[in-house]
Amino acid sequence: MRLKLLPPDEMSADQRAIYEESIASKRGTPPPPMMAWLASPEMARHATRLGAFLRYDTTLPPALSELAILVTARHWTAQFEWYAHKKMALDGGLDLTIIDDIKNRRTPTFADPKARVIYDVAKSLHEAKGLSQPLYDEAMRVLGERTLVEIIGLCGYYTMVSMTLNAYQFPLPDGEVPELD
Repeated sequence: MRLKLLPPDEMSADQRAIYEESIASKRGTPPPPMMAWLASPEMARHATRLGAFLRYDTTLPPALSELAILVTARHWTAQFEWYAHKKMALDGGLDLTIIDDIKNRRTPTFADPKARVIYDVAKSLHEAKGLSQPLYDEAMRVLGERTLVEIIGLCGYYTMVSMTLNAYQFPLPDGEVPELD
């Protein structure tokens, strides 16, 4: 890992306040990339709050939120992000076959039209750098404007998370092996 993680007793007052805010949030622990973001306390504060909203307070049920996050983690080959969110996706009810298809860069088959559109939107944002008019129209019809905005936000936020984790080479927990090639 390229980053020395600061223990709380070595943090500045601003860093410590953000660290403690993250512990008091719905997460209960600081998100790993926040430990890098603490080098810029204001960025850490805003990014962590945005992450908490996107993780817990969108219109999406956990399985659909995690779907967009896994598509993002796969796009960036973010091993730590994949490791963390695969378990959350399974716990949230996302089918293992869909997760394996994403891991292996195959297009999953979806019974739920919302899940299919979320997958298509997330893939398109990463690969085409936007949405075609037909995909945009379908997303607006199936998801609605607020949910589409939230999916775009999830993909953008978890791109920043993935970049941070990859740039600082955050390791997987002991005993875990990378799943993404």
